[in-house]
Amino acid sequence: MQTLKHYSILALLLLIYSCNVSPKPIDYGHDGCHFCKMTIVDKVHAAEIVTQKGKVYKFDATECMINFMDEFDTSEIALYLSNDYMTPESLIDATKATFLISENIPSPMGAFLSAFKSKADAEKMQAEKGGTLYNWNELLAHFKD
Repeated sequence: MQTLKHYSILALLLLIYSCNVSPKPIDYGHDGCHFCKMTIVDKVHAAEIVTQKGKVYKFDATECMINFMDEFDTSEIALYLSNDYMTPESLIDATKATFLISENIPSPMGAFLSAFKSKADAEKMQAEKGGTLYNWNELLAHFKD
């Protein structure tokens, strides 16, 4: 009986550990985009999805992440993450980010889309580079058009 109890505890710990819903670092220059298959090299435009079960999908650009959502059950997604333009390699919650589409800031797939953790940073960059600001829901609607 004692052995069965130990196996039950071990199984529970493995289940909890294996379903860790958290981002994984992007290995720039080595990881491939799950949507377009390009190697992820741009440290300010990459993105990531983490499912409820902890599976991570990496993308070379936020626009690839959005396009991937068309072929995926989005109810399974726990985290939508985009790189913060102001702090390269830093993943931020895309659902809370402010996005700028500016033809003066190229992105890997040509959508000219950049994410900002701070709305103030996005507005400052918009003043310098031009373009249009979007929140997450507005951005999704823009890409559906």
